[in-house]
Amino acid sequence: MGRNQIMKDRYSRQMLFKPVGEQGQKRIEKGHVMIFGCGALGTASAETLARAGVGKLTIIDRDYVEGSNLQRQQLFSESDAIQEMPKAIAAKKRLSEINSDILIDSHVMDATGDELIPLLKDVDVVIDATDNFDVRLMMNDLFHKLSIPWIFGSCVGSTGMSFTILTKQTPCLNCLLSSGPISGATCDSAGIIAPAVQIVAAHQTTEALKMLVGDTAALRTKLITFDLWNNQHQMINVSKAKKDDCKACGEFPSYEYLTDEKKTRTEVLCGRETVQIRSRQPLELSELEKRLQVFGEVRKNNFLLSLRYQNYRLVFFHDGRTLIHGTHSVKEAKKIYYQLIG
Repeated sequence: MGRNQIMKDRYSRQMLFKPVGEQGQKRIEKGHVMIFGCGALGTASAETLARAGVGKLTIIDRDYVEGSNLQRQQLFSESDAIQEMPKAIAAKKRLSEINSDILIDSHVMDATGDELIPLLKDVDVVIDATDNFDVRLMMNDLFHKLSIPWIFGSCVGSTGMSFTILTKQTPCLNCLLSSGPISGATCDSAGIIAPAVQIVAAHQTTEALKMLVGDTAALRTKLITFDLWNNQHQMINVSKAKKDDCKACGEFPSYEYLTDEKKTRTEVLCGRETVQIRSRQPLELSELEKRLQVFGEVRKNNFLLSLRYQNYRLVFFHDGRTLIHGTHSVKEAKKIYYQLIG
């Protein structure tokens, strides 16, 4: 079968679904979705949307592929982990093999609000695939400020939840956190099974497709939670959680998570015994490789450089970030960093 015939038939079954149809498919092919985070939820959502024919996917991720990712992060291979490929780069390569007709814009970065704004041009909806509530609260402020809908998702163990956040209509993440239905546990501390990821991603991508085809009346208005292992499923009406004085979605928003004092230069990565340090200047990896060889074995690819030093492993990125694996102490991580970098 030739490529032309394959392309002709690619979306035929999706178009037979009446809420999509021919017109809905055309709208999907003109759509632009940002996926913030390219771990378990991000890879599952990206693959689904790529196969659905979404015209443009923008992928943001700050991390690289490790062996522990392969159990649930479906776009990655063993070679990606061996080469320590940035997740955004490895995902783009695989997605391009799945659907070469769509545009995939991938960024290896730990994005702040200011850095995200140029990437959000013409974005129709954002899918949350992060594992960090500080980042989510920054996203929450930014997307409300720019009036961009986004779809919250979280999973750990055999549980998961999702909620579609519409500016000026639904409670925002800040409202939900203050009302108490959301847990802060992570898969790095409590483990996870892959089916929980697939359920959350299914809810997120379905909501995204509803938006892209214009069927806003079908959007889910409740917070969905489940526990696959214990056979539990719940839909929670959270409409009363919306607060008029909310600093993100209230009458007089201040967007506190976009302020300078919230832009931390160091961060303990939840559950990973890892500290991230952000330099204000990009790192020249070739030059850094020469300097660090006296300290131990250095590995390098086109996107990052890694070094084993004493009981630590350090990973340096072009954008000025360094991950110090082997400690959850910011003080200790800074000491190691300045010993090596100055």
